[in-house]
Amino acid sequence: MRKTNLATSLRRKVRSNPMQAYDALPPEVRRWLATACLPWSPQSVARLWRRALRDANGCKHHATARLDAAERRLLERDAPKIWGTT
Repeated sequence: MRKTNLATSLRRKVRSNPMQAYDALPPEVRRWLATACLPWSPQSVARLWRRALRDANGCKHHATARLDAAERRLLERDAPKIWGTT
């Protein structure tokens, strides 16, 4: 049996149900995730969506474009590490 230190100040990582988190996403975000190139977690894409929607003054079209731009930046950053430079 594993002993735990209850006196620690570290926060316990709450394990959530990823399918429940996915189901809680707005339909626009679920549609975007269905075609995403990267394996986004529901929590990270929800955080990015809220920020994008706020910055786009509630315009879902512009917020979705921000998700596309964020994914494109990550792909451009990681591509040379994965496939090398051409």
